[in-house]
Amino acid sequence: MKKVLKIVFWSLLGIVVFLFAAGSLFVYKVKNGFPVSYETDRPAINFPADKPAILLFSKTTGFRHGESIDASKSVFRQLAQRNGWFVYETEEGGVFNPDQLKQFKAVVFDNSTGRVLNDEQQQALSQYVEAGGALVGIHGSGDDSHHWPWYQTNLIGTTFSHHPLNPQLQQAKVQVDANVDSTLTDQLPASWTHTDEWYVFLTQPKGVRVVSHIDGDKIIPNGNMLFINGKNFGMGKYHPVAWYRTVGQGKTFYTSMGHSAAVWQDTHFVRLLENALRWTLTN
Repeated sequence: MKKVLKIVFWSLLGIVVFLFAAGSLFVYKVKNGFPVSYETDRPAINFPADKPAILLFSKTTGFRHGESIDASKSVFRQLAQRNGWFVYETEEGGVFNPDQLKQFKAVVFDNSTGRVLNDEQQQALSQYVEAGGALVGIHGSGDDSHHWPWYQTNLIGTTFSHHPLNPQLQQAKVQVDANVDSTLTDQLPASWTHTDEWYVFLTQPKGVRVVSHIDGDKIIPNGNMLFINGKNFGMGKYHPVAWYRTVGQGKTFYTSMGHSAAVWQDTHFVRLLENALRWTLTN
């Protein structure tokens, strides 16, 4: 009997240790990216002379929004066809070098998470934007896994706290702000209903112009830790979900929407991103 109890005890202990280790690795991956590696080979790209080029980058080392990324690619291809753009899709960082970056009118971080660029590639991207390029970020691109001060300041403008888990996806009314660049609001309704995973940040984004917001008092912001139950932190009732700014001679745009594949069927959400890309192409 004692032998059986020992076997049961050690088996249960092994399971507990395994679950703890697996959970710890998952948390580390989400917060830091794992495993992290960098690609440095420059790709061969044939840039059409008559089409603005857009770099669609969806590399992840943190949490991967795989279904959203997959659904987004066909949408961006459709937008490219409609607008006469050239979209280059990649998950390899070798393209982030000064010579090739300057061929693009805009770079889109499509739910890109974790540490995805080495120091030289980060510098190339920041210099590209400040010299007149553009950076667009979608959803997971705004979480806290990037650990890059320039990126956090100039794209996000705040610090990610958490997202709701109970329930994770919630319906809210997206309201378009007044007195923003009309290119960004073109053909958007004053408000629309949208279901998403609503990111909660520690403060309002700083140094930006808000394009759209939701009523933060009408979502349940409960996160994955007891101490953030019911916490909307610095967001409050006026809860921005899309914003933009100028950086040097360049531009950045970020939206915290974009968690699931279903969002890419929302024509207003897609229109917002189409407008954002059109805005990046204007002088």
